[in-house]
Amino acid sequence: MADADAIEGVAKVAAALAERATELTGELVQLYARELPHLVNDDESVLSLLSASVYQNVDTALRIFQHGIDPSRVEAPAAAMEYARRLAQRGTPVVDLIRAYYLGQTAILDYSLREAVEIESDPRLLGAMMGHALTGAFAFIDRVTQQVVSAYQEERDRWLVNRSAVRAARVRALLDGGTTDTSEASLGYRLRGTHLAMIVWQAPVPGAGHVLGALEAVATELAGGLPSAGGPLFVPNDEVCAWVWFPLERAAMPDEECVRKALDKADPGIRFVLGDPGEGLDGFRRSHRQAQRVYNLAFAAGEHCDRVLTFREVGAMALMAGDMSAARGWVADTLGDLATDDEQHARLRETLRVFLAAGGSYTAAATQLTMHKNSVQYRVRKAEEMLGRPVSDNRLDVELALRLCHRLGGAVLTAP
Repeated sequence: MADADAIEGVAKVAAALAERATELTGELVQLYARELPHLVNDDESVLSLLSASVYQNVDTALRIFQHGIDPSRVEAPAAAMEYARRLAQRGTPVVDLIRAYYLGQTAILDYSLREAVEIESDPRLLGAMMGHALTGAFAFIDRVTQQVVSAYQEERDRWLVNRSAVRAARVRALLDGGTTDTSEASLGYRLRGTHLAMIVWQAPVPGAGHVLGALEAVATELAGGLPSAGGPLFVPNDEVCAWVWFPLERAAMPDEECVRKALDKADPGIRFVLGDPGEGLDGFRRSHRQAQRVYNLAFAAGEHCDRVLTFREVGAMALMAGDMSAARGWVADTLGDLATDDEQHARLRETLRVFLAAGGSYTAAATQLTMHKNSVQYRVRKAEEMLGRPVSDNRLDVELALRLCHRLGGAVLTAP
């Protein structure tokens, strides 16, 4: 009986609030003006669509409680879906759309509590009513946000592809040696100054999903950690790969923390490569060519490759590893048995790599590897035995081969 009383009480509250739906809509729009001002400070048509979306959501939610409708079967209002699509076209972060829903939910629940106190004085029944209201409200918001976020993501991908068709053609013309007479205005990107190129892609290709939006989110995250002189130029190359340029105030690369944050927020299958910063149109082209070479290297290496590679780190490897079969043969010739793909040989390779990078210092290598100096000496000696000669006899080739193994793993190693 108590449940039925609670349901009836909530229906009364919903009916009372329904009479104030227009007033509540205005108050919610004012709330967004304070908390999410960029949603309100837009042109008149978008603001009108926001108001319509808020009104229809409020009206739908109140009808659910008035008439005992199952929230899990409710479809998001038409205005709410269209507003989500409009935000996608404008590049508004989807998190702002989600936050708007939860801000609105909190505000409506607050109004409901005030109204419920006026209607019902029994604290136990009042508690049961609010419990029912909370459960229904969260179910409704969960249902609607899933639908509007899906609409947002689908529209974002469609918009990116359509908007990028002309942009991609102009970018390719620039990369092929075209002029900049009208390019800056048409691209919305300044070609003077310093540029850092990136290629970002999803691997393996997912069966479904909104890949381009996820790739753009990675670019946006990285841009936040760079001395950017404006927004990045994002150009989809296909449905799962995009070319990106960051306009920089000065030559710089994203630091480890920035890269880590971008990867933590991204799908595990997303990877990216970076060229070196370059000046002017020549730098715009050169940085992209460098990123393309590293991308070819990473693509050939497949799943064995790091999620992030830079031309600065692997440029020499990218230039020599265009033919992965030849690179694998060269590594085997250079490292001998040390190129065997198993855990024991991996430990020896890593110790020798760090030892050489530390300038041949056992002490420095031991510090980096957090192991005893004598252990480093033992492993270096064992590695030299497998090489069949002292490291000093062919140090440059050995060091480069070890770096290839470190970066590309099984793609250039020999099966045991």
